[in-house]
Amino acid sequence: MELPLPAPVERALRKLGGDISLARRRRHISQASLAERMGASVSTVRRMEQGDPRVPIHFFARALHVFGEIRALEDVLDTPNDDIGLTLMDEQVPKRVRRTAGHRSGAL
Repeated sequence: MELPLPAPVERALRKLGGDISLARRRRHISQASLAERMGASVSTVRRMEQGDPRVPIHFFARALHVFGEIRALEDVLDTPNDDIGLTLMDEQVPKRVRRTAGHRSGAL
């Protein structure tokens, strides 16, 4: 049984698909030409532009690459600036560190 798609996920996929469609049209690239450059079918491009959640992510990545925007995908989850993840990690940092036997202080 497949879980229903959360509304924010659905909206994000529709927006991404719409943005890909607009970027393609602004560059005067046909769906057929984009499909060829991506190694996909025209129906895949159509479904991707509609935000179909069944389109594999690699097709979105290929479209971004064609548009010269692949860095946007690379930076989607920027872990050095992941405030929640960093906060959770910091909660695990010990309050005190004790010197263990055989360990000399000041040595690196």
